Amino acid sequence: MDGTVLCAANHVPLTPISFLEHAALVYPDRPAIVASAPGSALPRTWQETRARCVRLAAALAGFGVARHDVVIRTVAVFAQNIPAMCELHFGIPMAGAVICALNSRLDAAMASVLLQHSEAKVIFVDYLLLDVTKEALSLVTKAGARPPRVVLIKELLDKSSRHPESDDKTYAQAYDYEYETLIANGGSSPDFRIRWPADENKPIALNYTSGTTSRPKGVVYTHRGAYLNSIATVIMNQMVGPPPVYLWTVPMFHCNGWCLAWGVAAKGGTHVCLRKVTAAAVFDAVARHDVTHMGGAPTVLSMIVNATAEERKLLHTGGGGRPPVTVKAGGAPPPPQVLLRMEALGFHVIHGYGMTETYGPATFCAWKPEWDPLPPEQRARIKARQGLQHLGLEVDVKDPATMRSVPADGKTVGEVMLRGNTVMSGYYKDAPATAQALAGGWLRSGDLAVRDGGDGYVRIVDRAKDIVVSGGENVSTVEVEAALSAHPEVAEAAVVGRPDEYWGETPCAFVKLRDGAAGESVGAEEVIAFCRARLPRYMAPRTVVFVAELPKTATGKVQKVVLRERAKAMGGVVSGSESGQQRGAGGSETEQGTRSKL
Repeated sequence: MDGTVLCAANHVPLTPISFLEHAALVYPDRPAIVASAPGSALPRTWQETRARCVRLAAALAGFGVARHDVVIRTVAVFAQNIPAMCELHFGIPMAGAVICALNSRLDAAMASVLLQHSEAKVIFVDYLLLDVTKEALSLVTKAGARPPRVVLIKELLDKSSRHPESDDKTYAQAYDYEYETLIANGGSSPDFRIRWPADENKPIALNYTSGTTSRPKGVVYTHRGAYLNSIATVIMNQMVGPPPVYLWTVPMFHCNGWCLAWGVAAKGGTHVCLRKVTAAAVFDAVARHDVTHMGGAPTVLSMIVNATAEERKLLHTGGGGRPPVTVKAGGAPPPPQVLLRMEALGFHVIHGYGMTETYGPATFCAWKPEWDPLPPEQRARIKARQGLQHLGLEVDVKDPATMRSVPADGKTVGEVMLRGNTVMSGYYKDAPATAQALAGGWLRSGDLAVRDGGDGYVRIVDRAKDIVVSGGENVSTVEVEAALSAHPEVAEAAVVGRPDEYWGETPCAFVKLRDGAAGESVGAEEVIAFCRARLPRYMAPRTVVFVAELPKTATGKVQKVVLRERAKAMGGVVSGSESGQQRGAGGSETEQGTRSKL
């Protein structure tokens, strides 16, 4: 338009680094980062945190990891949810580098592969993960690659942790720099200036997918996308009132903590860091720090609702008491029964959906006042849906062959597809995979869903790879798992297909019972009958395997690829057989199969 101009006065590249600047200016004395456990160090304020991040960035700039016109300069972080992880999310991009937060549960072999793929120049290592790191770096060297410099983080979160100084001779030979010393020395660079991105579409983070179905891919996030998704996630999590107190039950390595590693700063909130997520630790942290928000996969919710009486600290809500703790649930759809029990314990659950490729959260089930009077079970079923898109992108359910939107009839199945400003730039060093994922101008999720009639809310019925095709009928494992979770003695359940001589494959349920459940008295026949009373007969599991734990990724997702292999190894269901039962916690042989550990 005539008379307009784009210049420095009206255009500044978007970046979440600006959130830290804002927090330090507006909330200088407000607690920024605190460890959850009793006896931990005093919290750091936002002013202190900003000063530390600038010194950290200055030290990194001295390493020569500044941005480059061609090569992505990555700095890896291998740590649990400790205070340094919050600081590194700002300090690394402030140096002009790209943060690559690695899954803290990686073994040495996979860690070495990702370090080589990312070409990390420096790696910050939580002292509890140093042994794995040493082995990984040895593998990097054997592969002929140059290992990154190691910065050891010795920070403790509680008095019970073993301090690395107790093994000083071993540790001293395994790292190049110590974190606190590095930050202290960063103050000796008075001329350092924050390296703001000249282009908001430059990368800020490299995140590897969880690898539940294949080798992890490196997903590239931009400053612009991270900025926008941070704001969208803050709004989605209902952090619009006073500054939030956020408990870190979501791994910060996972989608940069759903972008809240940056987003909490946008509101001047407080990070409450938690090394190990247990029910007791969650209840203690909520009571000790007046936690207002947290998040997690359904496994975290299940852990909370199945807490023992000794672990629970009742959260008195309403009537002058504290408000409910808002919990953003992601990952697999939470069973309605779990949502009901969370509500009874004083937690307000917001359910959503997303992928690593969408910076984490992409949709949420926005609640409507007209649903308040509905019976509890119906409210829970409504809330378990994936809902609609947030502010940063567009979500649709399409026929993958024709790319036409499916009707909102609650029956027609299509693939969830997404597009917008918070979709990844692509897969690092994998142009073919990028082209395939973004073909047709949409990100293809691989998740199958319907749109419910009336409101058009998205409801995922399964992963494309998880659908069980039994006698030509598609069986949604999500629906079967919801039915199983309604059983009063079932804590968690996962369903996969098992070969069947007649039907091709039939549902096989892996079930973890609640603590204190009647064990041997809860049999396969009872569980199958329970499901048949709630599902069409062809959807009910024909095999039930009781296990002590379900195999999961570090982000709490059930590793169905492991369960599919287990079901396949069990052999095919004999034609005409109605059910099978196995126990996965040891024992003797039975007619149905061998009892073994999973």
